[in-house]
Amino acid sequence: MPRIAKVVVDIALDREFDYLIPDHLHDGLRLGSRVLVPFGRSESRGYVVGLASESAFPSLKTVKQVIGPKPLVDEPVLALARWLGAYYAAPVEHAIRAVLPGAVRRAGAGFKEQLFVSPVAEAAPDEAALALLEKRCPKQAAVLAALRRDGGRPMAELTRELGTGAAVVRALAEKGFVRIGRETAERDPFARQVFLPTDPLALMPEQRAALDLTRRAIETRSPPVVLLYGVTGSGKTEVYLQAIAHVLDGGGGAIVLVPEISLTPQTVERFKSRFGDNIAVLHSHLSEGERHDEWHRVREGKARIAIGARSAVFAPVRKLGLIVVDEEHEPTYKQDESPRYNARDVAVMRGHMQACAVLLASATPALESYFNAKRGKYGLAVLPRRVDNRTMPVMRIVDMRLEAERVGRPTVLSGDLIEAIHRRIDRAEQTMLFLNRRGYSTALICRKCGYVAQCHQCSVSLTYHKSVDQLHCHMCGAVKSVPGACPECRDPAFKYTGVGTQRVESVIAKVFPHARIRRMDSDAVTRKDAYREILGDFKSGRIDILIGTQMIAKGLHFPNVTLIGVVYADLGLHLPDFRASERTFQLLTQVAGRAGRGEVQGEVIVQTYTPFNTAIQAARRLDYEGFCDQELEFRRELNYPPFTHLVCLTVKGASEEKVAFSARALSKALESALAGNRVFLSGATPAPLARIKGAYRYQIMVRGPSVRAITPAVNQAVKASKWPAGVSCSVDVDAFSLL
Repeated sequence: MPRIAKVVVDIALDREFDYLIPDHLHDGLRLGSRVLVPFGRSESRGYVVGLASESAFPSLKTVKQVIGPKPLVDEPVLALARWLGAYYAAPVEHAIRAVLPGAVRRAGAGFKEQLFVSPVAEAAPDEAALALLEKRCPKQAAVLAALRRDGGRPMAELTRELGTGAAVVRALAEKGFVRIGRETAERDPFARQVFLPTDPLALMPEQRAALDLTRRAIETRSPPVVLLYGVTGSGKTEVYLQAIAHVLDGGGGAIVLVPEISLTPQTVERFKSRFGDNIAVLHSHLSEGERHDEWHRVREGKARIAIGARSAVFAPVRKLGLIVVDEEHEPTYKQDESPRYNARDVAVMRGHMQACAVLLASATPALESYFNAKRGKYGLAVLPRRVDNRTMPVMRIVDMRLEAERVGRPTVLSGDLIEAIHRRIDRAEQTMLFLNRRGYSTALICRKCGYVAQCHQCSVSLTYHKSVDQLHCHMCGAVKSVPGACPECRDPAFKYTGVGTQRVESVIAKVFPHARIRRMDSDAVTRKDAYREILGDFKSGRIDILIGTQMIAKGLHFPNVTLIGVVYADLGLHLPDFRASERTFQLLTQVAGRAGRGEVQGEVIVQTYTPFNTAIQAARRLDYEGFCDQELEFRRELNYPPFTHLVCLTVKGASEEKVAFSARALSKALESALAGNRVFLSGATPAPLARIKGAYRYQIMVRGPSVRAITPAVNQAVKASKWPAGVSCSVDVDAFSLL
C-alpha cells in the first residue's frame, strides 16, 4: 500500500513534494485528489500527482485533509497534464491548473446547494380555503398557486419572481402547506432557450466517405487522426454530428472544440437540437457558477458531449471516443500564458494517450496539418463542393490605389462595394463587412510637427474610439483622453488616420441612412448574451449590414448573406512573421465562405493596396492546394515549420539595458548547450513589439527537427541563468505569433 503522496502545490515551484499519508486518509486519497498540506509555516492546497511506497527524504510532513469525496483530476487527464508541462516547458503546477477550470478549482467538488420549496399534496387547501387565503394573505396564495402549477421551485427563484419575501414561504411551511428542503442546484445556461429537435441529414458521397473514414478511426484507430478538408459550406458539421452519434451509440463521449466564443451559439444550437441535454458547454462567457456546474455534469456522466473553446480539450468526458477540432487552423487555439499549449496539438496527444479518434476540420487547414496528411501521418477526407451543389462565391479584387486616384483621396469604401451593398438592400439580402481592426482610427497625428499619440507603456500608437471619445491601447488596455492640442507644438489641427470597425460603421450609416446596421467586435460585445442576441437578430433578418472583426469571419451560417466586403485585406499581410501570408489567405478564404450559403450565389469584394500578392490572388481563386504547395516550398528553403519545430524565448523587464544583457547572455549559453543538435539558433534581438505594458522585450529563436532536441537544453540554460531583479524569461514551444 502506498505510504507517500507526491503533491503539487498551488504556488509555482515546478516540483513535487512528498507527504506521508495518514492511516485515516488511505481509503479516500487517490491520484488526482485535492489535498490540504502543511507548507512552510502555513498550509497550502495542492493535487496528488503520484503515489509511492517510499521517499528519498528522511523526514516528511503529513497530509492534513482530502478535499472533496472524489478526485477532480482523473488519471488520464493527470497523465496529459504531465506531458503538457514537459512538452511546453512549463511548471507542472501550471499544467495542473490548466486542466481544471478556475471555477472548479475555487469551488472544490460538488454542486451548489439551494433551498427548494415543494407543495405538500396531502395538505393542499380546498377551493374555499384557498379563496379565503387569497383574501387574507394574497402573497401566500400566489406562492401556492405557483407551486401547484410548477410542482416545486427553488426558494430564491420563487420569491424573486413573485416579489415576496422568504417569510411568506416559511409561514406556509408552518401551516403544513409546503415543504422546504435542500437540493442540488444545477445552473443551466440554456434554461430559457428552446431547441427544436433535428434528424440526421442525407449525406453527399464525399460526406459519406469522410464519415466512413472517421468511423474507422473511432473503431480501429487507423488512422488515429483524420483531417477533414472541406470548402466552406460543404457540410463538415453534419459529418461531426453523425460521427458523434456513432460514438454515443457505442456508449462513448466526445469533445468539440471551437476557436471563438462567437461560434458557440450556432454550434450549441445545432448540437442541442440533435443531442438535447447530452451537451455541456464550457467557455469563459458563462457565469462562474454555470462553468462549475457544466464541468461537473461532464465529470459525472450527465453530459456526454463537451463543447467549448481551447480549455475544453481537458474536459473530463467519460469513455472518450472522439475529439473534434473545428477550424483547426485558428491561432486562438494557442494559449498565450504558461503553459503555452496549442489545443489542437493537445487534442492529438490526448487521442493518442486515451486511444480515441481525433477529427481536425477546416476549409483552410494549417500547413502543419496539411503536411501531416500529405505524408500519411493523418488520414485525409476532402469535401470539394458545397452541399446541394451550391456554387462558391465569386471574388473580385478592388485595387484601392486606383480608387484613390479616381476619387482624389484614400477612401474607406470603394464605389464597387457601395454599389453592391445598394443592390443587396434593394433585394432584401444581407451584407457582412469585415475589418480585423476595432476602434475608429488607428492613430492620432499632428499635421504640423508629425507627433503621433503613443502608449507610454507599449511600442504602439493609441487607437481612437469615437463612441467614448478616448484613446485606447489595444496591447495593455491603457485609456487616455483626447488632447485639445498637440502636446509637442500646441497645434489644434489633429488628424485621425487609419480605419477601424467604428469608422466603417460611421461611414456606412452616412451612405446608407435607412439600413439597419450592427457592429460585432470586442468593444460592442461586452455582455454575456450579446453574441447570441446579435447573431439571432442577423439570422432573423432584423439587421441588413453586419460589420465585424474576425469573430464574424468563420463558421457562421446565414443563408441570406449574399455579399461580403473585406475593407482592408492587407492588414496582416506585412507583419514581421513568417505566417503572415498563410493567415491572410486563411482569413480571406474563411470570410468569403460566409457568402452564398443559400440559393443565391454569393459575391465577395476584397479591397486591397497589394492586389497581386500571392496570398490574395490564391484566395481569389480559392486555390488552397496551390497556395500550400508554394508556401511549403518557401518554408522548406528557410527551415521553418512544418519542416522544423520553433521555440521562441522572450526575455522581458522594465530595464532595457538589463533585458538586452540577459538575453545576449542566454543566447551564448544556448549556443553552447545546443551545439551538435542540428538546430538553428537566432541570436537575441528586440522583439517586433519591443515594449508591452512597460516591459522591454528581446527574443531568441530556436528551430530544430523535434521539440525533444531543443527543450532540455533550453530548460537547462534558463534555470542556470542568473536573472537580474525584474527580468524574466518565458518559453513558447511551437510558437504561433512572433510579435
